[in-house]
Amino acid sequence: MRKALSISLAAIGLGSVGTPALADHHMAEDKTATSDLADPAAFEAQYAEALSGALNHPSRAEDRARDQYRHPSETLSFFRVEPDMKVGEYAPGGGWYTRVLGHYLGGEGQLVGLFFDPMAGPFDAEAQEGFRQAAANFPAQAAEFTGLPADRFSGMTLETITDEEAGTFDRVLVIRMMHNLMRANIADNELKKMRMLLKPGGLLGIVQHRAPADATSEYANGTKGYLRQDDVVSFVESMGFELVGSSEINANPNDTADHEQGVWEMPPVLRTDRDDLRNLGESDRMTLLFRKRP
Repeated sequence: MRKALSISLAAIGLGSVGTPALADHHMAEDKTATSDLADPAAFEAQYAEALSGALNHPSRAEDRARDQYRHPSETLSFFRVEPDMKVGEYAPGGGWYTRVLGHYLGGEGQLVGLFFDPMAGPFDAEAQEGFRQAAANFPAQAAEFTGLPADRFSGMTLETITDEEAGTFDRVLVIRMMHNLMRANIADNELKKMRMLLKPGGLLGIVQHRAPADATSEYANGTKGYLRQDDVVSFVESMGFELVGSSEINANPNDTADHEQGVWEMPPVLRTDRDDLRNLGESDRMTLLFRKRP
């Protein structure tokens, strides 16, 4: 995905291969009731052993330094991701969340890498092929990231949602990617496709760099990496979802979120190598949970 994503960003001027779904997953309604979402701490306690096993796996030895900023256990608990679910990781990149999810879902669950619809945006032929190839390569790449067998994983682009895949996903997670969808003007297409993949009542989890509520539209249009939370909520709701919860799990009040060169001035990128930003942690982030509406 790193290569495919870099191709896509260049194409817009910015810095289905899969395991057949099990029959009893197809169009089955997600049973997570709104009342079940009230206590993420209880959920985390229920799956503490599975979460701990995933987070402490040796394949994550170099990743764990970022856990204090990305709060993977709390985030997956807030999103109500259970170990036996079918979960789509949208635009997987360097493997940070793939390693967590791979081991957490490595028993009864299934992790599917979801990649950009090649035909949705201003992507040239090379970028389009890059997305398709990244999806095809995802099982092998995820196996390399995690040390698990490649047949535990599958990958697909959002180009065509087949009847076999539609309505079979329990969760779709979009981690720090909404700004790219907004600036490429493909967010509506991609969210519609994610909605098609989710079961009735399935949940969409979003983590996104957060701009101040009073940030200008020009600053918070995605080109700086930051979006206003109210804008994200309104947009996602317009795509057929309802907001069922928000969390400050990934908030960072030390991030002023007004950087001239955007979120990439913050760790871990440190584009401008400013000493005053080096020890602030990562960006301030919204964490939002949506349910697929009928």
